[in-house]
Amino acid sequence: MAQLLESARKLGWVLVNSFLRFVFVFINNCVAIPSYCLFCIILQPLRIMDSRSFWLIEGIMFKWMLAMVSQWGWVAGYTVMEWGDDVRPLSEEEAMVIVNHQATGDVCTLMMCLQDKGTVVRKMMWLMDHVFKYTNFGLVSLIHGDFFIRQGKAYRDKQLIYLKDHLDQYYHSRDRKWIVLFPEGGFLRKRRETSQAFAKKNSLPHLTHVTLPRLGATQVILKTLGPQQENGILGNDASMAYPGQSGSKPRGLQWVVDVTIAYPKARPMDIQTWIFGYRPPTVTHVHYRVYPIKEVPLETKPLTDWLYHRFVEKEDLLAHFYQTGLDSPPLPPFLLSPCSGSAFHSCSASRPV
Repeated sequence: MAQLLESARKLGWVLVNSFLRFVFVFINNCVAIPSYCLFCIILQPLRIMDSRSFWLIEGIMFKWMLAMVSQWGWVAGYTVMEWGDDVRPLSEEEAMVIVNHQATGDVCTLMMCLQDKGTVVRKMMWLMDHVFKYTNFGLVSLIHGDFFIRQGKAYRDKQLIYLKDHLDQYYHSRDRKWIVLFPEGGFLRKRRETSQAFAKKNSLPHLTHVTLPRLGATQVILKTLGPQQENGILGNDASMAYPGQSGSKPRGLQWVVDVTIAYPKARPMDIQTWIFGYRPPTVTHVHYRVYPIKEVPLETKPLTDWLYHRFVEKEDLLAHFYQTGLDSPPLPPFLLSPCSGSAFHSCSASRPV
């Protein structure tokens, strides 16, 4: 009887806590999002007279908006442990970020762990599913200039044309530096079965913790934003220079940042978890690996192989992490060596600034 009462008490507390968090998040949205939109409207004359200053101010407000989402998780005890290459020196460089996709919480996790990476958050562009356009944050993303991509074979070709036009129109004019995309094209649970069937049919690796990536958006970004091509390869010798070295840097993407998100016990967190906070405090692990753009092929077949290789590495990394069951994931042997000029290391848990 005592145990039943204790369980009922704990359940009651969880429900009350979730309700109070929902009220707080609701009020937070009702104040912050209209305020952001109102300031952007008021500052339209500045946009006409001095576009650079307008997007500087808008970027600062956008970073505050993402910090707001980050603190929803932080106050519930959801933190991030970062591993791998230090990406802070790349904060003023142009980079394409590829991330594995498991749930809606992946976006929230990135919002949290990128808060302390210089100007990255306010100068980044997101590629996300068109469904996000109709969420509470959709209007903010529209103003910021993010791209909403519609999935499915019927829309694929047109969406890639729209993406190229969008990049040409907004990326450099708004001084964007990092562009974030999820090459898998959907959540793991929705795409895994189809991906495995495709892999079996084409004698490709069988993946469980990630799915085979799609090429379209990645190739459009590389072709549109990459530096001058040489023999089917992006970039030149100057793009190998590490940030901080002297000498001018060519315009265009200089790095690919490969991000792997790992949730304890392979239990992804969705946006509902961040809002209601019903899961116990959790440390999400985020691993970075940096590649100079010169190492990335551009032609379809080599680029496909390169992308597949990255996601096979993600599979091995995640499998190793889940099998150990430790709080801190020891790295597989192939990731223990230095990468791109910097050794792997453990970083402290990130919290919103």
